[in-house]
This record gives sequence, structure tokens and C-alpha cells, in this order.
Amino acid sequence: MLLVLLALALAAPVLAQKPFDVDALMKLARVSDPQVSPDGKTVAFTVQSVDLAANTKPTSIYTVPLAGGAPTKITNAGTMNERPRWSPDSKSIAFVSDRGGSAQLWLMAPDGTNTRQVTSLATDAGGVLYSPDGKNLVFTSDVYPDCPDDACNKKKLDAEKASKVHARIYTSLLYRHWTEWRGARRTHLFVVPVSGGAPKDLTPGDHDAPAFSLGGQDDYAISSDGSELCFVMNTDPEPAASTNSDLWVVPIAGGGLVKITTNPAADNSPVYSPDGKYLAWRAQTKSGYESDRFRLMVLDRASGKLTNLTEAVDRWVTGFTWSPDSTQLFFTTEDRGRQLLQTVPVRGGGARSIFSGDSFVDDVQLTPDAKTVVFTQQTGAVPSEIFAAASGGAVRPLTHFNDTLLAGFALPKLEEFWVESTDGVRVHSFLLKPPAFDQTKRYPVLFLIHGGPQGAWGEEWGYRWNPQVFAGAGFVVVMPNPRGSTGYGQKFIDEINGDWGGKPYDDIMAVADYVSKLPYADPDKMAAAGGSYGGYMVDWILGHTQRFKALVSHAGVFDLRSEFGATEELWFPLWEFRGTPWDNPDLYAKFSPSFYARDFRTPTLVVGGELDFRVPYTQSLQLYTSLQQQKVPSKLLIYPDEGHWVLKPQNSVLWYKTFIDWVTEWVNKPWTPPAAQPQPTPATP
Repeated sequence: MLLVLLALALAAPVLAQKPFDVDALMKLARVSDPQVSPDGKTVAFTVQSVDLAANTKPTSIYTVPLAGGAPTKITNAGTMNERPRWSPDSKSIAFVSDRGGSAQLWLMAPDGTNTRQVTSLATDAGGVLYSPDGKNLVFTSDVYPDCPDDACNKKKLDAEKASKVHARIYTSLLYRHWTEWRGARRTHLFVVPVSGGAPKDLTPGDHDAPAFSLGGQDDYAISSDGSELCFVMNTDPEPAASTNSDLWVVPIAGGGLVKITTNPAADNSPVYSPDGKYLAWRAQTKSGYESDRFRLMVLDRASGKLTNLTEAVDRWVTGFTWSPDSTQLFFTTEDRGRQLLQTVPVRGGGARSIFSGDSFVDDVQLTPDAKTVVFTQQTGAVPSEIFAAASGGAVRPLTHFNDTLLAGFALPKLEEFWVESTDGVRVHSFLLKPPAFDQTKRYPVLFLIHGGPQGAWGEEWGYRWNPQVFAGAGFVVVMPNPRGSTGYGQKFIDEINGDWGGKPYDDIMAVADYVSKLPYADPDKMAAAGGSYGGYMVDWILGHTQRFKALVSHAGVFDLRSEFGATEELWFPLWEFRGTPWDNPDLYAKFSPSFYARDFRTPTLVVGGELDFRVPYTQSLQLYTSLQQQKVPSKLLIYPDEGHWVLKPQNSVLWYKTFIDWVTEWVNKPWTPPAAQPQPTPATP
């Protein structure tokens, strides 16, 4: 049994000099996806960097000895090299690369030599898995369901590109998702021999298999003997309103698909035990509710006995892995802004904490001898690196990609506090002070409101809403976790349902009351900003208080009725607002910021992306139009090439600088809001 007391190995650089800014953010190496070799000697992983001039984020594969030593870059060709997966004998690594002009599967030796291309599909390949018997590679590709081979797929792709007509015709919902319009292609799982040959489609048909995920690990896995594939598929005839994904199995050799779960809610992230006796996965129990608690389920494959291992744990299971002897499962849970590692016996019993601390632990793997845990770790002051912890030993870093760069910047640690909301419920928040903080001075305050709404701020390093960048600009940064936030129990999460502008708003205002009384916070220079649900809350704040001097609404929901008609995952508003706008019009009207537009008075920056199908950018246009009509100072920043998030490097730099310039100007600029505009007299027909 591996029991490790986690000492916080991440620490802010001691010799900090300059305030952290977006230019420094763009120089960081982004470390992820550690994979321990089956012989327990080496860890393969990916590092993404930013090429600001090319406006790209190239990814490379590295290895590092588990015993310690300098990492070695083992890929150089192409700009995308990712998803390293070891062969069972540790002599080969499968990976996905664009070095040949498109995303395909490749093999290489652990030192990066002897590269060999495995696939050459017109529809590209991704998501590779190495089968435990070493004979096959399983991967995903988006193909035309009626095509029997790659030649057919290529012919149809070429015809689409050559066509002068690009109209879209639909007769069902979920016709677009996140940033893409749904076309004729579907995601399928394929198998190809390691020795080469024609790939075989294992999940044919007019469904995505694997289905798009509600989060967590891969939604497909290969059995320990290499003979079977388990995957996630949603066959509901109305996928836009359904979270009912199920687990299915199919022989690796091909054959009929068999559904093995009957749960009416989501089943995700299947993983076979090393001995092949069990199958574990994450499951929800409430149909249509994407923010229901994820439990850890395990199926005894011989007896058919299904056990819920974490019903007593009032936290989401965010990820898990098996012990090498198949007797335990190690799983991560989010708790009060941290992510912790726990373990539970496969036959059931109480969960025990393995390690915890002021950090966010993820990507957990055990070495084959079960003596060492390998994982990524990050905090709000230090980005993710790879660590190892031996049984009974200290946590030690395996990578140090950002140490030298960060040593030149001031990166204060997150602080935390609790306040009571109006109904007595305790609300947790994080706070970040500016570099070279002076207790005798008063600083402007920036509230960051998280999205989701079932999400949370915590000891994590972010690249899109990085609090260190805002603190480096001179703000006291406050990150409240109001009702709806994850990591505080399912009841706390559920209390936002049907109450978007109610208890969460009260919670945020209670935090604002507390912060405004801090001796170093200037209550006359407070700003608030948020994205997605955070953008909704900014829009709600606009119509309900003038205590903030500046606001930023990114991809915020402005009008709940029109949002329902244009968003894609309809199960979300159907649950949150208890039906459609025509079935429950009063609730939609009660919590729609658009109904309070006449009270807007605060200078607001409005941001949106034209490829955002979750909160269509027309929501931002409606907000901006309302502000302009009210003569409220406002600025519109729209990206034609971004979706719900701003991901392109140069767009991100512009986002940070526009954001900081706006809040800095308006918290310091005297401005008297105009009186409410008189109600116009309707014209006589």
C-alpha cells in the first residue's frame, strides 16, 4: 500500500523581481500527459510552447528518467506531437503527429529514433492506445458512416472541398457543437496492427463512438488481454437533450456491439483492471443533469456484481487509476479549491486520503511495483510540472521547465477566507495580493467570477484567466466560489439550479462586503469580470448594483430566452431552468439580465467569439447594444476566429491587454452614470 504524506513541493520563486504579465505567460512551457513506462524506468510526456510570431502552440514529446535527471526531447519534426503511449515491453512509443502533413499515428523508439508512420488516413487519426498484448493500436477518426474504407472517405472529402455549394441542411437537433457545425462525419474507433495494415472500424454506424465527453479521462479502453474494447456511446434519439451515455463493448477483432450499462444518466471513463477481472468507470445518477456527482463504479465481470465505491464521498470523482495488483482504485477529488488523491478497495469500504495539500494533483499513475506515484501538480502560483512520490518518501519534482523563467517574477501565493452569505451559508474565496504588497496602501480590487456555473477557483494555474497577470497589473484579485461551485458538496452545487441570479449573487455580494472592509482594499475602486456563467453574473450585476466601477463580460448569457433557442447542449438549460422558455416563462424572465437593461450604468467591456456555439456571440451583441442605447461607456471585442475561449496566442495577448486597460481606466476615472432614459411613447399604429 502506497501511503504518502504530501509535502507541498511547489513553492513560489524566492528571488522574484518583476510583476508577472501576459508576455511572461506566453513564455511558459505547458507540461502535461505523463505516461510511466511498463518497466517503471521512464516517464514520457508532452510540452506545449507558444510561438507568438507564428501564432501557434507547437507540442513536443519528452522523456525523463523516473530516478531523476534531465528531460530529453524526443520529437523534432512537425508542430504537433502528442499522446505518447508505451508498448507493453517499453521498447516503443506510439504517438500522434502532423509531421507528414496531417495528424496520423506513428511509432518510435524511446529515444525518438526509428520513427515509422502507421496510418495514412484521409480523415486523420488521433487518441491512440497501445493494446496490452502489444499487437494493436486503437485510435479515433472522424469518418463518413456509410464509407467502407479510406478511399471512400477521401472521395467524399474531396467532393465536399470541390463543391461550390456550402449550405447546411438539418432535420434534428445538436446540429452544431462548441465550435463546429455537425457534418456527415462521425467519430469512430479503429484498430490497426502494430505491424501495419488496413485499419478496421470497430464502431460503425451513425453515432459518435466514443461520444463527446462530460469530462474526465478517455472514454474508451482496451481489456488487459487485448481482446476487447470498451467505449462510451449515446444512442438517444435526442442527443441535444440527453446526458445518457452508456458503456459498450466490442471484440478487437470486430463484431457486434453490446451495451453493458442501463443507467439512465452518464457513464464515462471506462478502465479495465490489470488482472482483467473488473471494469471501473465514473457514473452519474440523474438523467439530464451534467453537474450531478460522478461516482466511481466497479463491475465484477465474472459475477456481474456492480458496486458504487464512493457513494459516501460527497465529492466528484474527477479521475482514477488501478493499483497494479487490481485490489484498489486510486482516485482524485476536488475539495475546497484543491484536488486530492484517495484510495478505495475494489471490494468496497471506506476511502482513505493518500495525499493532500495546497495544490491541484492530477494525471496520477503508479509504477508497476506500486512503490511510486507519478503525477502532475500545480498551484495558483506555479504552473504544472511532473512529480514522483515513493512509498514513505518525500515528493520530488521530475521536471523544472519553468523554474528559471519564474525566478525573475513576483508570484504571490493564493490566500483564502470564508464569509457568511445572507442565509448563513459559508462561502469560500481565494485572494491574491499584488507583488511588493504594502499593507499601508489601498489597492483597486478585481473580482473574478468563474464559469460553469458548476466550476470553481482553486490552487490551479490558468492560461486564460490567470490571476497572477491581474495581480501583476496592480489589483487585489478576489475569486469567490458561490453557490453552484464544485468542491463543497453536491447540495452546495445544486443550490444554483433554478436560481442563477439569487443565492450565487447574494454570495458574491457578501464576499464584496467583506473585501470592501479590508484595510488595503479600496471600496471605491472595485471591478468585476467573468466568462460564460461568470459573464452572465456580470450582466446580472449590471442591472442590480452600481458598487463596481468597471465590468468585463466575456461570452456572457444576456437573454435566457434567445440563448435557449441558439445554444446546442439543451439538457443544460432544460435542467437549470426547469424546462423550456414556453413551458416555464416566469423563471426565464426572472433571471434574464436583459429584463433589467434599463438599470445598466456601469462601464463594461463586452467580449465574444463568433465560433462560440455554447453562448452564441449574439448574446454579447445584445448586451453591447443595450449598453450603447443607455449611453453607458462600453467597448465590444469580437473574435471571428475564436469560440467560447480565446485560444490563439496573439488573440490572448490582445484579450489580456484590452481587459487590463479597461478595468484600470475605469476604476480610476471619475464618471457619473446618466439618469435612466425616459420610456418612449409607443407609436400609434
